[in-house]
Amino acid sequence: MLNHIIHGAPTNLPSLLIAHGLYGSARNWGVIAKRLSDSRQVIAVDLRNHGDSPWMDSHGYPEMADDLADVIAQFGGQADVLGHSMGGKTAMMLALRHPDAVRRLVVADIAPVPYSHSQMPYITAMRSVDLGRIVRRSDAEAQLAGLGVEKALQSFFTQSLDVPNKRWRLNLDVLANEMPSIMSFPETQAQWDGPALFLSGGDSDYVLPEHRPAIRARFPHARFAKLPGAGHWLHAEKPREFEASLRAFLTA
Repeated sequence: MLNHIIHGAPTNLPSLLIAHGLYGSARNWGVIAKRLSDSRQVIAVDLRNHGDSPWMDSHGYPEMADDLADVIAQFGGQADVLGHSMGGKTAMMLALRHPDAVRRLVVADIAPVPYSHSQMPYITAMRSVDLGRIVRRSDAEAQLAGLGVEKALQSFFTQSLDVPNKRWRLNLDVLANEMPSIMSFPETQAQWDGPALFLSGGDSDYVLPEHRPAIRARFPHARFAKLPGAGHWLHAEKPREFEASLRAFLTA
């Protein structure tokens, strides 16, 4: 089963399962998960090929959705589910493949459509880091800076660096091989009729008006909201506003 971090104890509310984005981990969501655990149990997972979860040869959304279903089965069989970016696509596929496992769905800044931009330059940069010269995370950040990686992403990427063992907690080879699958979304006629919130950054271009027909085709009860002044990393850029929107939807 996927590695996961549990925050809080079970209550009368369903557990909230959080699925991170590409190159992320459960630990990235620690602050928000802890705050939300004041009223319910929160389970943040490391998706396959990330963090301390198993490394697999595939990284497609159907199998990743099945991974989440296995976790939910261990925590009562149904949960509210929040996914960001790649985790949002995984959460959508979970609802489409395992409809009874999801009570409410929150998709953060992603749509069920293929994207044309590539994340490969970041894999190239991480592969280029000389791990033999790493004593602390800041050493890796300095190397990434020299490779042209912006400051915020230097810090983000090195959260997945196992400094003592001089290795990435990311299966970079498989993520590179599976990048076309990660950037796409499976063709499916399935629908999920539950309540879904598509929450995006006001300054992000990941969820556009022309994506709404594809969203509504699969999630007919979808609602849409934007966080002004936030980009793709809306939960990190506007954490309080993100948390407020999440609470309002989950407890409606």
